[in-house]
Amino acid sequence: MSKERARRRAEREAEQERARAVRARRVTRRERRRSLVRRLTPSMRRGRTGRLRRHTRRERATILVLTVVAVVAIWNLVDDLALRLVLVVLLLLVLPAVVVIALDRR
Repeated sequence: MSKERARRRAEREAEQERARAVRARRVTRRERRRSLVRRLTPSMRRGRTGRLRRHTRRERATILVLTVVAVVAIWNLVDDLALRLVLVVLLLLVLPAVVVIALDRR
């Protein structure tokens, strides 16, 4: 009886060892594949990049709405076409500085 149990235990252990070897090969193959994909895909920066902070969706919407209102006001209040164009270009050039000054929280 003990010889039979020893034989079954040996068979079980051999089967477990084969399963471990198969699992180890799968894990090795998966890790190799992942490292290859990591090397081939371009790395993208996540989070904050650059010196200026990012604005919330509400702030961006406010900036856009106020800019459109200013452009519409320029087109409605100024008669000369050349002056309209100069004012709109000037507004678009000065807008980033105004945004930084108005929304700076430092």
